[in-house]
Amino acid sequence: MARRVFEGFEAVSAVVPGEGGYSAAIAVKGQGATGAPTFHKVLPGQTFKTASDADDAACAELERLSGVNADGELEW
Repeated sequence: MARRVFEGFEAVSAVVPGEGGYSAAIAVKGQGATGAPTFHKVLPGQTFKTASDADDAACAELERLSGVNADGELEW
């Protein structure tokens, strides 16, 4: 799991289990916020056999991320 901090938000690599494997995702939560983060699937259409492979892909996408907007949406 990788983590990056943006103005007002924290983003971490994540994995979403699904039929036939795992999807790479980035979870976003406001700094100091309570409750669950918002999960954003990345690399649409790609499914990974293992959670580790999906997390590796999510880590790479997190590195490409340029920011998180005021609504908590990913900015590339």
